[in-house]
Amino acid sequence: MKALITGITGQDGSYLAEFLLEKGYSVYGMVRRASTEKFERIAHFKDRISLIQADLLDQLSLIKMLEEVQPDEIYNLAAMSFVPTSWNQPVLTGEFTALGVTRILEAMRLVCPRSRFYQASSSEMFGKVREVPQNENTPFYPRSPYGVSKVYGHYITVNYRESYDLFAVSGILFNHESPRRGMEFVTRKISDGVARIKLGLSNELRLGNLEAERDWGFAGDYVRAMWMMLQEDKPDDFVVGTGRSHSVRDFVRLAFNHVGLNWEKHVVVDESLLRPAEVDHLVADPSKAERVLGWSPTVDFEGLVQMMVEADLERYRRLKG
Repeated sequence: MKALITGITGQDGSYLAEFLLEKGYSVYGMVRRASTEKFERIAHFKDRISLIQADLLDQLSLIKMLEEVQPDEIYNLAAMSFVPTSWNQPVLTGEFTALGVTRILEAMRLVCPRSRFYQASSSEMFGKVREVPQNENTPFYPRSPYGVSKVYGHYITVNYRESYDLFAVSGILFNHESPRRGMEFVTRKISDGVARIKLGLSNELRLGNLEAERDWGFAGDYVRAMWMMLQEDKPDDFVVGTGRSHSVRDFVRLAFNHVGLNWEKHVVVDESLLRPAEVDHLVADPSKAERVLGWSPTVDFEGLVQMMVEADLERYRRLKG
């Protein structure tokens, strides 16, 4: 089996590539031409995969890539994925995260219509939530250019599935984190800040809204759900999450407790870090994924926080050593 992953150098792409390699897949990764290559997350298995240059902004490059690879499965994980940046670059976010999905679906339709396609949808599509918890039938109300773009990507996937009989699915994934999460994301900012403070490299951690609540899980669990969706007899969309929500404050408290520190002595709320429009309470109803796919998470919230803090402590100790 051949799998193509866009966004292979990101958190999810790296975990998914490892997972598929263990399953015996030939793994191909789409990478954009860049002056500085960032392969840290895939460095330990880079010699076992094939990287191909293409770009979600360039239709012809996607067609050529699919002609070359002829993949059995396509996982579209590439996007402008950091929500705050989407306000600074709303048009570019739309080009990648919305129209980019159309371009790769169109390339698939032309080149390899028997392939199976996974679209990375997001809980950010629910935004100003209409109901708690959120399931596959909950109406969307996105609160950022990123969320709006993801809604487009989600529905164009549904549209291509229904119009052209493609095996195309969307996974509506709630927040999923890991030691490979980018430093700009609040969870990694917290685990990195706690490690720095514990090791005497810093004394304060500046954060925005501590009351925002998210349904946080482990990225390694969630890429397994992506694969499971493409093994079904019929294409369908699934919400993936833990069904439990926690506040940023909860994450902070657990992270500092893990290293024996009082978070209130080190955390500073910085109003410049608040979003123009906040998403307050996201929590998944993953019952369909549990029932149909047989999927459930293996790492709980407490385990996730500890895993991330330990990984950042170890990283700084290695740097010092």
